[in-house]
Amino acid sequence: MAMHSMLSYDNPLFGKFAFYSGVVIGKTLLMSALTVRQRLTYKIFVNPEDVAYCGGKAPTIGDQGVERVRRCHQNDIENVFPFVFLGFFYILTSPDPWWATLLFRVFALSRCLHTVCYLASIPQPSRFLTFMTGYVVTGYMAVAVIRAGRF
Repeated sequence: MAMHSMLSYDNPLFGKFAFYSGVVIGKTLLMSALTVRQRLTYKIFVNPEDVAYCGGKAPTIGDQGVERVRRCHQNDIENVFPFVFLGFFYILTSPDPWWATLLFRVFALSRCLHTVCYLASIPQPSRFLTFMTGYVVTGYMAVAVIRAGRF
């Protein structure tokens, strides 16, 4: 299959990858909105101009209601975008479609469960296990890309 057709919706695997990438990127965007909501609800801001405009406490970092959501969002940023970038290269390795789809699904599910564990303060090791599941998927794809691209 030519590269241009591998990275198109004519390729069913690309369509699945695009879907699951959309799910996790959309979830990351929702985390941004949730962080804003937490800041507005508790009137906890880090910039003086936000305090001046919205009222609330002096610039502060450390409010647990805000920080838990912000850390979860930061964790998404650190994990979702490498998955998406590596996923494009991974598709170009012509992986087994069943296996690749499983990887995409497992990653998306692990990130959604990670968010639930994080925001609901579910005791460890639940959050660690959901994090590591997604991390292993991304690591696997990275190794496959490196092996396919070695020179």
